[in-house]
Amino acid sequence: MKHTSRQTVTQTLTDLYRALDRQQAVTITYLDQDGTESIRTIEPYDIRTTKSGRIEVRAMCRLRGEARGFLVHKIVSYTLHRMAFVLDRPEATTPAGAVIVVRSPAQLIARELGRDYLPRTAVTRDTATLAA
Repeated sequence: MKHTSRQTVTQTLTDLYRALDRQQAVTITYLDQDGTESIRTIEPYDIRTTKSGRIEVRAMCRLRGEARGFLVHKIVSYTLHRMAFVLDRPEATTPAGAVIVVRSPAQLIARELGRDYLPRTAVTRDTATLAA
């Protein structure tokens, strides 16, 4: 079991991305909105940044049997498992065949910055406008 208070957020995210890429379940201890701890086994399928700047893990919750969002800063501890996913999950946002493997904290940071700050469509000389 890894305690999030004893490591950086980058290390936690790297482990969660590995579980996502390998399609392996993760058991988390999570603080609910009212401050109570619950233990959930999840199957992560996406990690994203919310509009407020928080990092959210989108996952299938085995307890509820449906998609849920878990804020990373509310995960107290987690355990990575070798057991494969068993629940059907929503379609991935990454195109088929474009598997993303994160092997270092630097790659994780580059992936997050690329997803959040790079334009969604190709910028060409004809479509680009300069700010005054």
